[in-house]
Amino acid sequence: MARRISSFQQPKLVPALRAPRLDIARGLAIVVMLAFHFTYDLSYWHFIEADFYRDSFWLNLRTGIVSAFLLVMGISLSVADTQGSPRKMRRVLILVAAAALISVVSFLLFKQRFIFFGVLHFIALASVLAVFFVKRPTLALIVGGLCLWVGNFWQHPLFDQPALQWIGLVTRKPLTEDYVPLLPWFGVVLLGCALGKLLPPAVLFSPVGKNAFLQNLAVLGRHSLAVYLLHQPLFFGTLWGMRQVLG
Repeated sequence: MARRISSFQQPKLVPALRAPRLDIARGLAIVVMLAFHFTYDLSYWHFIEADFYRDSFWLNLRTGIVSAFLLVMGISLSVADTQGSPRKMRRVLILVAAAALISVVSFLLFKQRFIFFGVLHFIALASVLAVFFVKRPTLALIVGGLCLWVGNFWQHPLFDQPALQWIGLVTRKPLTEDYVPLLPWFGVVLLGCALGKLLPPAVLFSPVGKNAFLQNLAVLGRHSLAVYLLHQPLFFGTLWGMRQVLG
């Protein structure tokens, strides 16, 4: 009898349901990101000429891609909280390990311009910080707006020192290949958390149907981390090999 009561008090956790429309949105962002990174790699290996550090087109495109990812991330955190997803800490640990790998590999490739706080570093930290806000959409909306305002319109030389650059608020962008500081980007995640509580379930959980294009986007969205980690070695290695052949 005691065993039965214990079993009743501690029910098994079931996996959270996928939200197909979020997978599609994330998959679409991945397609644009793949095109962006492939063009960057073409420029890096001098197949084309493009200025990814000063040209407003490429800078704005990057901002749009990161914004899309982080907005969907915020919505996903809100949906996962509603469903009681049991694997949150595991996801964070995977993100931390992946971010550390990115730092090591980028140091070997770019030396001083290595990635010390890029998008994966940010997502790992934001996933932990957002836990306090997913159940408080009004607070998430207010704090998210403040993060965006402060992060975009307030800077101070104090935050230029290496130990504080991950926060943002710098007066000049650090020398790094990918930089996604806490401010203002955490504001985008919080806006996504608030939006996730407002979107009706029919919008998020309606099936994809038989549309092959949308199905493929959903597959990309479901495996976004694997795609993120694998696509650059594939692009970079292929173009490096072509450069060696062509001279």
